[in-house]
Amino acid sequence: MLKNYSSATEFYLLGFHGSKELHDILFATFFFLYSVTVMGNMVIIVIVCVDKRLQSPMYFFLGHLSVLEILITSVAVPLMLWGLLLPGMQAMSLTACSAQLYLYLSLGTSELVLIGAMAVDRYVAVCNPLRYNIIMDSHTCIWVVIVSWVFGFLFQIWPVYATFQLTFCKSNVIDHFLCDRGQLLKLSCDDSLFTEFILFLMAVFIIVGSMIPTIISYTYIISTILKIPSASGRRKAFSTCASHFTFVVIGYGTCLFLYVKPKQTQAAEYNRVASLMVLVVTPFLNPFIFTLRNDKFIEAFRDVMKRCYQLLKD
Repeated sequence: MLKNYSSATEFYLLGFHGSKELHDILFATFFFLYSVTVMGNMVIIVIVCVDKRLQSPMYFFLGHLSVLEILITSVAVPLMLWGLLLPGMQAMSLTACSAQLYLYLSLGTSELVLIGAMAVDRYVAVCNPLRYNIIMDSHTCIWVVIVSWVFGFLFQIWPVYATFQLTFCKSNVIDHFLCDRGQLLKLSCDDSLFTEFILFLMAVFIIVGSMIPTIISYTYIISTILKIPSASGRRKAFSTCASHFTFVVIGYGTCLFLYVKPKQTQAAEYNRVASLMVLVVTPFLNPFIFTLRNDKFIEAFRDVMKRCYQLLKD
């Protein structure tokens, strides 16, 4: 594809290897997962907004987490689905590639910060319940959300800028379904070792940095729950944290595999699978993790559905 250019101005995404039949199966699977992801997270956002029983910090943060999940998956999945329908490779301009990478990383960073804040919220709820409403008031919650969004978008400016300052003269074919940074670094004919090391340190900072309050919070939460004398009390206390804890394990586990590695130019198949976990699997699981065992949310959902039915009936 690339001939005598000093640096690529357009990239071609290889997407998924395999036959047309495999692509059709992948399209049907990912389209289903994407549709459920968007609808499920939209339901969470709507229910949290309209039901007064869910006007608490935990559900306020959950609503913003659902917004982030919809945006993260929408950054790449629609383009990936379009690529599965078309024969050959997808063309993407340098500007579009940099925009996709920036949005993907920024939204992911904001989500990690918000997950850490949600862990602290659960710590206050379990370990300091009498002061919960004072500590986690509406002013604090709004500022936490604003900081998570602003920090995510500011933090990723330099990493994306540094990536696209490199000269891509080896090829302009990206062995991925999105503009993956590791695959972009493979195409560079510059010495990117120092850039890769800085990117590695920044990934460690954001992922481990948001993990620390999460680990500390859950250490205190588990310690407090174990001190509760009754088994029913322990179950009730843990049920308020179980969904978030499950999401934390899946989310951080995937991010550690994908980003915290000194060599950013990982094997294409490895990056593809890890990216699918971040972009497809985790956002798909989010509505189920946070709602299926949440009696308060299920009750609110039923009431909203009843109201909708009554309005349609009238």
